[in-house]
Amino acid sequence: MSELTRKAEKLDAGDELAAKRAEFVLDGPEGAVYLDGNSLGALPVAVPGRVADVVGRQWGEMRIRSWTESGWWTAPERIGDRIAPLVGAAAGQIVVGDSTSVNVFKALVGAVRLAQESGPGRDEILVDATTFPTDGYIAGSAARMTGCTLRPVEPSEVPGALGERTAAVLLNHVDYRTGRLHDLPALTAAVHAAGAYAVWDLCHSAGALPVGLDAHGVDLAVGCTYKYLNGGPGSPAYLYVRADLQDRFDSPLPGWNSHAEPFGMRSEYAPAQGAVRGRVGTPDILSMLALEAALEVWDGVTVEAVRAKSLALTDFFLECVGEYVPEGRAECLTPLPHAERGSQVALRCADAGPVMQRLIDRGVVGDFRHPDVLRFGFTPLYVGFADVERAARVLAEELG
Repeated sequence: MSELTRKAEKLDAGDELAAKRAEFVLDGPEGAVYLDGNSLGALPVAVPGRVADVVGRQWGEMRIRSWTESGWWTAPERIGDRIAPLVGAAAGQIVVGDSTSVNVFKALVGAVRLAQESGPGRDEILVDATTFPTDGYIAGSAARMTGCTLRPVEPSEVPGALGERTAAVLLNHVDYRTGRLHDLPALTAAVHAAGAYAVWDLCHSAGALPVGLDAHGVDLAVGCTYKYLNGGPGSPAYLYVRADLQDRFDSPLPGWNSHAEPFGMRSEYAPAQGAVRGRVGTPDILSMLALEAALEVWDGVTVEAVRAKSLALTDFFLECVGEYVPEGRAECLTPLPHAERGSQVALRCADAGPVMQRLIDRGVVGDFRHPDVLRFGFTPLYVGFADVERAARVLAEELG
């Protein structure tokens, strides 16, 4: 037994989150390691039974009565309140529904409209130049719709790029390629000092590390639920609007579900109060209630404990890679300082695509990003230290 194998056993023995692993379906070949939870989280054990009940009893037997008797109608806000503690938000500020892309559009246009209320001249949107492509596409459309100029900048350059013309800034909390964690408190403060509004994409941070939306005064935020929140493929995203901005939030997608009297069927739109204002159309109940069941794995878990294990897992993976992988075969793109690291490790190697496929064939599942990046996501609720050691060892064998 190697020294790192013994270390993995010791770390697993002291892992306070180890019992959570049993709450997930992790079937597969013996020795399989799932390190792609930053793309799609594993299935929580409670979800299949809950979905069966929603389909068979709530829909099959109760039918339309379930909108009230089973709580379907209030699910977007109820589940939003379940997510709120995971991103550092008080209740009543998050609504669940629609995709991340749709919520980015609502949040960014809403932010520009808030900025332009104060007077003319706020006609520029800054967007993270390294962003996930859809955020850039949406930002471009939002700019055209609001008469703004779109200006891509690196997150580190945002403070110097802000000015009197800046209306809103769209940033990613964690870079999806490299796993770099951006400084949400400092960047939000800089945006506010310039008189603009901050919109944060939390897709790669929610459920992996503390966010602190309320504590840091974030204006609007969006995120998906199928990564670290384990909501399932295509599970609905969420929209956060800070409480003191909700009565001024002007959604570009006013739908009947966000009307003050949704069943009044009035021709004039009157927005509802609170987080409900972020709704649009009929909630996607099947996937939404699957997400609600998935969120039960967070019972008794603190985000701080998850963050501590995340850092320990990524530290140990980097240690194992440094020990096992031949020098010069892989370059780490993920920052080493804890304050700059999310919950993934990205490695660059010339033949990353074929290497990842060979890893997957051997039961070590990560993913590949064009042209040369291997990504490994570490989901602390079900990934253990022995998994980490095995993944690094198999990677070394394939790169050797």
